[in-house]
Amino acid sequence: MAKLVGIVAALGALAVIGVAVAASTTTYSYRATLTPKNEVPAPNAPAKAAGVFTATVTDKKGKASIRWTLTFRRLSGKAVAAHIHKGAAGVAGPVVVPLCGPCRNGQNARTAIDHDLAEALEKGGYYVNVHTAKNAGGEIRGQLKLLHG
Repeated sequence: MAKLVGIVAALGALAVIGVAVAASTTTYSYRATLTPKNEVPAPNAPAKAAGVFTATVTDKKGKASIRWTLTFRRLSGKAVAAHIHKGAAGVAGPVVVPLCGPCRNGQNARTAIDHDLAEALEKGGYYVNVHTAKNAGGEIRGQLKLLHG
């Protein structure tokens, strides 16, 4: 009987450890719809220029990464760069994650990011934009929206 109690106790301890390990990984999904009307300052861009950015942020034991995909269409020229910036809607802000440069439609990648940034993205106040030669400050932009976590 003592052996059985010991085995049950050991299995219980393993279950607790398993829950703790599982709880140490968080995953959040984001989406941004990019248009010229969201860009600040207003660009001289084709009215039908648009794009979509999707991302999944995984934070495991303090090491975070972002896996992203960027699509766009009808830009004024080639996409020379794209970034994630810190900034509320209508406010230009600093780059926090360089995504690509030059960029191609449908491009995707995984990029390591800081644990603190992974947590900050959950709270909002970040956007993605795509730059062209004609609109070096940004041609299309969209705020990151948390889909689920």
